[in-house]
Amino acid sequence: MYLTRFRFNTARSEARRLLGSPQRLHGAVNMAFPDPPAREGDAPRVLWRLDRAPAGRIDLFISSPSRPDLTHLAEQAGWPSLGGEGWRTFDYGAFLDALRQDDVWAFRLTANPVHHIRRDTDAPGAPTKRAAHVTPRHQIGWLLKHQERAGFAVLGRPAADESAPAEMHYDVMVHDRTPMQFGKPSGAETGTSRPGRSRDGRAAKAPDVRLTRATFDGRLRITDLAAFRRTLTHGLGKAKAYGCGLMTLAPAR
Repeated sequence: MYLTRFRFNTARSEARRLLGSPQRLHGAVNMAFPDPPAREGDAPRVLWRLDRAPAGRIDLFISSPSRPDLTHLAEQAGWPSLGGEGWRTFDYGAFLDALRQDDVWAFRLTANPVHHIRRDTDAPGAPTKRAAHVTPRHQIGWLLKHQERAGFAVLGRPAADESAPAEMHYDVMVHDRTPMQFGKPSGAETGTSRPGRSRDGRAAKAPDVRLTRATFDGRLRITDLAAFRRTLTHGLGKAKAYGCGLMTLAPAR
């Protein structure tokens, strides 16, 4: 496993184009590997995430089973003169092997918190529909609901107000809560399937993708080492192709 950090040159028009479209950035990440990354099965998958830092800096993090080659990204959206130094790749496998049960870490996770609902207007017995959690309270509740199965427990903290909601008693905050809507290429554009046709004979436009991303920062304790390693290499939640699901760790302070 490898973990890679790439810094965008936001002064370049192609960088802004990629940053404005999770679909295009997903394609650019896939192009970093000679063979198409697997999306199904039990093998670790390619995950990515955008991190925004002070002074307008934007970093792309990629977790992958094989080492990526980001030459194309450096040429289009980075600093080509730096060559291979335009990004850094770390041996993530050695880090994962060194993790231990009950370790405490600071974490960052960008995810797509969703739940399934049935509206009052739906017919009895109608299937539930996926809907986004949009408030910090419900987004943190989503994370707490998934933590046990994912192999970790968010650390608790005393709340200033004992009557505060339960999620305020945990050492986690949510930010960059971003609703997104963007076009998805049709089969003709991707070459993966035969596109449909509209009544006038033109290729039918693929429906837009709609999702809400949220970034969580906090501290956790590893409770199930095997499950936690799987979380780090397979991702957590939905919309992994669009920059969600990647959790990274840092020493807890």
